[in-house]
Amino acid sequence: MFPRYKYTNILTKYLLLHRKNEYMSHNITIYTDGAASGNPGPGGYGVVLMAGPHRKELSEGFRRTTNNRMELLAVIIGLAALRFEGSNVTIYSDSKYVVDAVEKGWVFGWEKTGFKKKKNPDLWRQFLALYRKHRVKFIWVKGHANIPENERCDQLAVAAYKAPNLQIDEYYEAEQNSDEQLFSE
Repeated sequence: MFPRYKYTNILTKYLLLHRKNEYMSHNITIYTDGAASGNPGPGGYGVVLMAGPHRKELSEGFRRTTNNRMELLAVIIGLAALRFEGSNVTIYSDSKYVVDAVEKGWVFGWEKTGFKKKKNPDLWRQFLALYRKHRVKFIWVKGHANIPENERCDQLAVAAYKAPNLQIDEYYEAEQNSDEQLFSE
């Protein structure tokens, strides 16, 4: 007979493994949206994650950014929120920029060239690191087409950039400031 502490430890490990496998057996659905008021301007992202009965909403606003950065950041945040690697993930996005870059394979070509002359290399690198941890497929949805979760993401993104105390999109602002300094004198 096992001593009680060993039995408890074995049972705990079994239950944790079982819960992990149960979680991973669910298909994970992520809806994303990004928005900016002006382009560039204040912007935000909204994310709705769903797995079985579980649902989580995420959003954040930035003081100066672009809509494409927010669209891509929404996907990154959604993937980063997943606790276990190897998940089956379906991402719904109304961004042709993001969906086409992945589904048509453009981003993998950009990566091979070091993202030379491509916008948002900082975010694309983050995306690829997370993308490779899961089995991900993208589905493009028409924006503002009464798809409840997509509409919710839009609401979250807009509310996020209208909120006080917006975050700084450091890469974007540094890039813009270096361009301005180049031409200011």
